[in-house]
Amino acid sequence: MSLPPETAPQDGATPPKQGDDIQALAKGGRTNFFGFLLRLAARLPFLFIAGRWYGAEALGRFAYAIIIVEFVATLATLGLKRGLAEQLSATDRPHVHVVWDALLLGAIASAIAATTLGYLPELMFPNSGINGLEWLLPLTIFALAWSDISLAALAYRLDIAATVRARSIIEPWTISIAAFGLAFYSLRDGLIIAYVVSMGAALVASIIPLIRSFGWPRGWRPRLAGLLYIVKRNVPLAAADAIEWGSRRLDIAILGLFFSPAIVGIYYVAQQVASLPQKLKTSFDPILGPVITRNLEAGNKAAVAQQVRQVGFWIIAAQAGIGLALGITGEGVMGLVGPNFVGGAMALSFLLLAEVVAATAAVSESALIYVARHLNLMISLGMIGIQIALSFAFVLVLRDEFHLPVLWQAAAPAMALATALGIASVMKSSLLSRLLGAPVSGWRWPLIWAALAAGVVGMVAVQLPEWVELAFGIPAILAAFGAVIWRFGFTKEDRTLFRLKEA
Repeated sequence: MSLPPETAPQDGATPPKQGDDIQALAKGGRTNFFGFLLRLAARLPFLFIAGRWYGAEALGRFAYAIIIVEFVATLATLGLKRGLAEQLSATDRPHVHVVWDALLLGAIASAIAATTLGYLPELMFPNSGINGLEWLLPLTIFALAWSDISLAALAYRLDIAATVRARSIIEPWTISIAAFGLAFYSLRDGLIIAYVVSMGAALVASIIPLIRSFGWPRGWRPRLAGLLYIVKRNVPLAAADAIEWGSRRLDIAILGLFFSPAIVGIYYVAQQVASLPQKLKTSFDPILGPVITRNLEAGNKAAVAQQVRQVGFWIIAAQAGIGLALGITGEGVMGLVGPNFVGGAMALSFLLLAEVVAATAAVSESALIYVARHLNLMISLGMIGIQIALSFAFVLVLRDEFHLPVLWQAAAPAMALATALGIASVMKSSLLSRLLGAPVSGWRWPLIWAALAAGVVGMVAVQLPEWVELAFGIPAILAAFGAVIWRFGFTKEDRTLFRLKEA
C-alpha cells in the first residue's frame, strides 16, 4: 500500500549535509531558548499559586508523588525518547508504522506501570494518607509516555516547535490555570487534578502534530519480533534515561528521609526553577539524535565531534547565563513563591551550578548512547552511586558536625548532585573524545569573562528593591552575559547561525 502524502516525501528524503545539520541545530537552539522564556513565564505562576495558596506541606506531598509517577513513566518509554531516531534512520519500513510500533510499546509498558501504582499507591504517598483523587495520577503515565514518543518522532523531522508548544506553553500554562481554579474546589486534591489535566493537554498537543506530519498508520501491522527486538536493544537507553532523570530527583527522595514535607516542598520549588535551563538541553536530544545517527551511519566521526562541541558550547553558555541570573537573584526568585521559601536560595544556587557542569556529560551522552551505550550506562550508574553516598555524607556532616540550620542542611543533596555531575562530565567527554578521535568539550574561555560581567551587574541588582531586582536585574544580568559571549565567545560562524535569517 502506498504511503500517505504526508509521509512519502520525508521518508525518502536525502539526508541533510553537514552544513544543513548545523543549521538545523542552530534553529533548534533559537527555538529552545524562546521556549525557555515561555516556560519560565508559565512555571513561575504555578509555583506562586502552589506555594502561596496550597502551602509548602501540600506542595511537598505532591512533589514526592510526581517523582514516582514521572520515574515510572520514564521507564515506560523504554528508551524510545532517544532511541526512536536510530530506529527511523535505519529502517526501510514506512516511518509512520515504526512510530506506531513505538506508541504500542509505550502503551503496553504504561499499562503495566499504571496498574502497579494503582495497586500500590503507598509508593507515591509513603508518609501520608490516601483519601482523595490520588488514583488519577497513575493514568498520567500513558500521557507522559505517548507525548515523549510523539515529540521524539516529530523532532526526527526537525520539528522542534511542537516540543516548545507542548512542553513550554500548553503544559505549564494549563497546570498554572488549573491549579488556580481548583484551589477554590480543594486544597487537598487541587494540585493533583491540575497535574492530570496538564498532562492530558500536553498529550493532545503532541498527538495532533504527529498525525499531521506522519499521517494515519494505513496498512500498519505490529511486528511482534520487531517489538521484542526494540525492547531488548533499548534496555541500555531506557536505563540511561531513567538514571539521568533519577539523578535530578533522587535528592527529593533523600530529603524525604531526613526532613519534613514542608522542607521538601521548599526544595521542590528550588528544583523546579533550576530545572528550567535543563530543558534547553533535554529538548535538544530529539533533534541532536537524528543528526548524530546520520553521521555515524556515514562513518563521519569528525562531524559528530564537531556537533557535540558546538551544541555543548551553546548549552553551557545558555545555562551559565540563566544560572547566574536566577542564582544571583535567588532570594528574590524564591521569595516570589512565599516568604517561607526564601531559605531555599542556597539549594537553588547549587542546583543551577549542577545544570551547568552537567551540560558536557549530557551532550556527550547524546553520542555515547549510540557508540558505547553500555560503557555510558556504567558511568551513569557510578555517578548515581556517588550522588547517593555524597548526599547522605553531606547531610550528616552539616547536621552532626557543623550543626547548621535546617535549610542549609537541606542544600546538601544539591551539593552532592553538582559534584557527581561534574565527575560524570569529565569521564563521559573523555570517553567520547577517545572513541571519535577528536575533542568534544564545548568549553571556551570567554565563558569566564561573561560570568564576571554578569556578576558585576548582579552585585548592583541585588542592592535594588526586590521588584526592581527581579523585573530589571535578571534581564540586565542576562544581557551582560550575552553581550560578552556574543562578542568574544561566539565565532563568526556562530553569529551567522544565530541570526534570525540564516545566511
